Amino acid sequence: MYDSGMTTSTKAPDLTRQKLLEAAFGEIHRNGFQAASITQILCDTGLTKGALYHHFPDKKALGLAVVDEVIRPRLAALMFAPLADTRQPLAAMQALLAGKAAEDDPMVVTLGCPLNNLMQEMSPVDEGFRLQLNGVFEDWVGVVAAALERGKTAGEVRRDVEAEATAFFIVSALEGCVGMSKNTQSVTAYRSCLAQLGRFLDTLKR
Repeated sequence: MYDSGMTTSTKAPDLTRQKLLEAAFGEIHRNGFQAASITQILCDTGLTKGALYHHFPDKKALGLAVVDEVIRPRLAALMFAPLADTRQPLAAMQALLAGKAAEDDPMVVTLGCPLNNLMQEMSPVDEGFRLQLNGVFEDWVGVVAAALERGKTAGEVRRDVEAEATAFFIVSALEGCVGMSKNTQSVTAYRSCLAQLGRFLDTLKR
């Protein structure tokens, strides 16, 4: 989930920073932020503490950078971009759900969504994290709401649909599908939940 590669044109210092971010992302996704090990991140990258602290003054700064520089852009590429300009948001979202249901990636169920994991872990204990994570969530809701409004104008979405509230529900439901499937460790439950969300989208059609 959220796979991406590094570009070869990136300058050496940026490559070091990206290497640290990628390793930190993996460590946090596996173990959560609070249990994430700086020692393991350095072991995974082969870098020194000096290299780490040159780019990030402390563990929290590294974690917040993971949210903004790894999770946000990957989510933008996977979930925001397909809805950015479409005038058929329901069809686009159905295609996204179908694609996710067809994924053969055990990490989705085993480890869950990186964004949702951090929201559940860190929002109650760290206001800085909560604000950063909520900013990503609000951006996601905003993308879906704008797409629904375009769909209303184009005639795909019912005119009585409240775009903002409906978008909040759609994003929350999708994150809930991933989160509960992580708890059940069931791909079947995950796919069933996505199917029900797809049926809800059908009710929004004009």
